[in-house]
Amino acid sequence: MTKGCSFLAVMLVMVLVCNQMGASEAVTCNPSQLSPCLGALRSGSAPSQDCCARLKGQQSCLCGYMKDPNMKQYVNSPNARKVVGQCGVSVPNC
Repeated sequence: MTKGCSFLAVMLVMVLVCNQMGASEAVTCNPSQLSPCLGALRSGSAPSQDCCARLKGQQSCLCGYMKDPNMKQYVNSPNARKVVGQCGVSVPNC
């Protein structure tokens, strides 16, 4: 194999690896992922570390949840704003 072909093969592998890395970092918006937050959302109690981790992972989904008629009662509540603040997640302007 010539140097030129080897270089192209290495570049192709790098492009494929980078594409896979980007795909694995994509967030799937799934409100059931926030189930550890339900207690805090309902009662206003302090959120668990698991809740905060999942909330941070779903942060890019919050606008969609705010617009969803089934979810907005939870996401727009005073307790939700409290939980979001305690987790250090910024409330998006949608």
